[in-house]
Amino acid sequence: MTTAPVIELRRFTTLDAARGDLIDVYAEVRAPLLHLPNYNVTTFGERLDRHGVEPGFVAVLAYADGHPVGYAYGNRIEHGDRYWQRTTPEPPSRFTENPALAIKEIGVRPSWRKTGTARRIHDALLLSSDEPYVTLMVNKAAGDGKVHALYRSWGYEDIGDSQPSPASPLLTVMARASQ
Repeated sequence: MTTAPVIELRRFTTLDAARGDLIDVYAEVRAPLLHLPNYNVTTFGERLDRHGVEPGFVAVLAYADGHPVGYAYGNRIEHGDRYWQRTTPEPPSRFTENPALAIKEIGVRPSWRKTGTARRIHDALLLSSDEPYVTLMVNKAAGDGKVHALYRSWGYEDIGDSQPSPASPLLTVMARASQ
């Protein structure tokens, strides 16, 4: 039996202390895509700054030997939020009638993938939330469909599609109960 690698999970509710580590990990995670406008580091930094001041911002970063190896962050969204307005078809009301946690990004350095780190970060993020549902968006082509399949194995279901910005690919909106 293999054991999970030793990581320290740190929770942040403001962006200040986490921003540099988030960008550092993001740059490695998205390295093959950084030439695309929606994925370049500057665009991510702008998006991160916007998300960092939205209500209920929370981030969880995983550290190994003091170095960041993965992250997830999100914020609370309310009924009528632009997140839901951009989702087609209109999502089932059980997901939208109460606040939900919208996970905006999950990333794990390539050398830490397939270690359970992403799931541990994800679950720690959900533990810090009291919203009844959690939602995220995924590019179905990511990892040749493996990322979408991973989220389905974590209990997420497809509820629609969204294109958050003109430079963004069409993403699949997924949701599940948060606990």
